[in-house]
Amino acid sequence: MRAIDLVTEFPTVTVDTPVIDAARLLADQDLPGLIVVDERGRPLSILPGTQVLRLAVPTYCMDDPALARVVDEAHADLFLRSLAHRTVREALPEKPRELPVSGPDATVLELAALMARTHSPLVAVVEGGSVRGAVTLQALVDRLVRD
Repeated sequence: MRAIDLVTEFPTVTVDTPVIDAARLLADQDLPGLIVVDERGRPLSILPGTQVLRLAVPTYCMDDPALARVVDEAHADLFLRSLAHRTVREALPEKPRELPVSGPDATVLELAALMARTHSPLVAVVEGGSVRGAVTLQALVDRLVRD
């Protein structure tokens, strides 16, 4: 089994995409993350859904979870609205990490090792410099438990 056998078409965004649009894409298509590409369509990063949430959750709530409990739902909704004027660039990690990208011939074990090492819920599959799609954690685990 190779990456090309598990790959599915996958949406991409750029660093200038509004993060609220990225969040809608994640929600509408039930995706674990998105592939961030440059102006030539080459992968720059993987944006996990958790990084989008990080922008919406106030730092003080992440630092002290007890504070999150005292914020009522009406005010919590306001935090999500704060994403309106922010871009994907702001959701990306400050320090670039290893990019979870593979070629179409990567094995299941190579894909699993790459996901585990990079803490990424997906791997972009690239061939000839362009994104063919992605292998998601869900697709990989489904394949592993069936075999």
